[in-house]
Amino acid sequence: MTDAMPPFRTTVDEVPLEQDLREDEGWVGMQVQYLINSERGGSDALTVGRTVLPPGARHDRHLHTDADEFLVVMSGRGEIHTNTGREPSQAGDVIFTPRGNYHGFVNTGDEDVLLIWGWSGAGSLKAAGYGLPGPDETFDDPE
Repeated sequence: MTDAMPPFRTTVDEVPLEQDLREDEGWVGMQVQYLINSERGGSDALTVGRTVLPPGARHDRHLHTDADEFLVVMSGRGEIHTNTGREPSQAGDVIFTPRGNYHGFVNTGDEDVLLIWGWSGAGSLKAAGYGLPGPDETFDDPE
């Protein structure tokens, strides 16, 4: 057991907001924190994050080729992206998106949305594989 990694503990207040997320890559008006990942906690197989989306903020439709994702809506309401469009979502929803499926979140409400989320199988965004829809991909998504 000497090769085992030690446990890791942090608090939300200790974790800085991610600064390298670009709107042209689908990160619009979001406040993202990587609570546990390869850099914070040394996990190559798990990422846990926290996102706050003020009214109107969104994480555009995207997928991960190399990681499954879970999402827990802690407060607020909005719409989640799916492979075929958008569906209503609210506090208390727990969503699982297997790798290779489209997902995302749009705050359509008038209060902040708080999301706790994670990736299984990846300790970083690069390792998770991040892909946006191609220009020829269409689906029924009212903006």
